[in-house]
Amino acid sequence: MEWRDHGILLSMRRHGESAAVIDVFTEQHGRHAGVVRGGAGRRMAPILQPGAQLDLNWRARLEDHLGSYHAEPLRSRTAAALSGRLSLAGLNAVTALLSFSLPEREPHPGLYTRSERLLDLLDNEDLWPLAYLHWELALLEEMGFGLDLSVCAVTGRQEELAFVSPKTGRAVSREGAGTWRDRLLPLPPVLRGEGDAGDAEIVQALRTTGYFLEAHLAPSLGNRPVPEARGRLAELLSRRL
Repeated sequence: MEWRDHGILLSMRRHGESAAVIDVFTEQHGRHAGVVRGGAGRRMAPILQPGAQLDLNWRARLEDHLGSYHAEPLRSRTAAALSGRLSLAGLNAVTALLSFSLPEREPHPGLYTRSERLLDLLDNEDLWPLAYLHWELALLEEMGFGLDLSVCAVTGRQEELAFVSPKTGRAVSREGAGTWRDRLLPLPPVLRGEGDAGDAEIVQALRTTGYFLEAHLAPSLGNRPVPEARGRLAELLSRRL
């Protein structure tokens, strides 16, 4: 078995004396692990950093084997990630959530493209928070827990949408919320692609998407906890207010 693809390195761990096992999010083959001979050595270790864009050739005797990678660098994101605390926290959150969410060897080409574009914005702190929020919404959609924020789930109207149902992920208007508003999640305009997308709104929106990561996505994956890296990013963004 053999294929060639390109992908985003999610994680690397040593394997034996000099080899490494890498977990990569590839465009056509999904999240896919493999062994890199010499991956922990002086030449390859600086290349095999989280977020790196790699050209990959995978080989195995049988399809269900771990297999081995020949990896060549296409683009390093180390410098961008180290340009600031927000950049590093962002990279860690994205790679951790992809590792957490994606089933092995299941293609998600649309999410892959979004992830690649997001990581290319790492050193742009003005654009990054909003781009990350959009990416997190896309991740929930891809995993089957997308939010439907088009109309009120109660009245069917599009006016004054202000809340999100924690059970269904559907929008609820002020009128439709009634006495249940204290049990609903906030729906800031930025979640609907409206308004000036200020930091305060983005932080509030991330609290809502974070609820669905913890209360819906995590239970579907065996109640594993959402990666701490995601919480650290949200906390860092809240400190900018």
